[in-house]
Amino acid sequence: MRARTLILFVLALVLAGGTAMLVRSWLAQRAAVAEAAPVVPPPILQKSVLVARGPITRGQILKPADLAWQPWPEAGLGRAYIQAGTKTIEDFAGWVARDPFVPGEPVSEAKIVAPGSRGFLAAVLRAGMRAVSVPVTATSGISGFVFPGDQVDILVSETLPGSGSNGATRKGAETVLHDVRVIAVDQKLDSKGGEAIVAHTATLEVTPKQSEIIAVASEMGKLSLSLRSLVAAPGEELAGDSPGAARSGTFTLDSEVSQLLPKPLIQKDNPSAGVITVLRGNGKSDTSGESQPASRGL
Repeated sequence: MRARTLILFVLALVLAGGTAMLVRSWLAQRAAVAEAAPVVPPPILQKSVLVARGPITRGQILKPADLAWQPWPEAGLGRAYIQAGTKTIEDFAGWVARDPFVPGEPVSEAKIVAPGSRGFLAAVLRAGMRAVSVPVTATSGISGFVFPGDQVDILVSETLPGSGSNGATRKGAETVLHDVRVIAVDQKLDSKGGEAIVAHTATLEVTPKQSEIIAVASEMGKLSLSLRSLVAAPGEELAGDSPGAARSGTFTLDSEVSQLLPKPLIQKDNPSAGVITVLRGNGKSDTSGESQPASRGL
């Protein structure tokens, strides 16, 4: 009886020891796996804020391509930052940068100014430049597709009294200014149909001399805007684009548009037209036809 009890006791000790060794081995394996597994940091809460897509200079008129949404940690959010969901990028089209931005810098409303706000023109005008407003219509304003930041040419169409061969009035158009920057238009999008409402005035950035040219041209005839491409064609004439430069003087007469109208006596394509050559013996002289009598013997 005692031998049987002793055998059972020894067997129980062996089983207990084996179980303890198995548990110890299992715990060691779990610890090794835990040490090898990478520590996953807790997720960082982020929101998207409005940033500058590229460098923005002081006085630059903003376009949607200049801005972008970028994820930003909530811990670093500033109160002045513009967060996604409050406004769209298109809402800031036409705004002007008060201060320069570097790429990726958050945009705050303290560093930009909206059109029509106090200080807008002072922020957008470059040194030595002036702001001049000109009236536009659906035709002269390119049907509402001229926006702040665009470059335009200014044309004037006028009546030329007594310029015809019989003294009748004629029509003509002339480009008086080239490559003028538009800084504001009184135009907005219709919230119902999404159609552009044509502006009544466009504000342009010009030199003092160019402002005088616009003032005189507005009294001479009807002003029109001609939208320029962002890239100038090779060899394109840009005289008059820079402050103080001479104007190019390109113009078009009504007789160049319609073949039904008589050609003027002197045309820009033929400066020698209307010049009469007078022969006297061996001598020859040229004189303007306008100064000659109706009939004269040679």
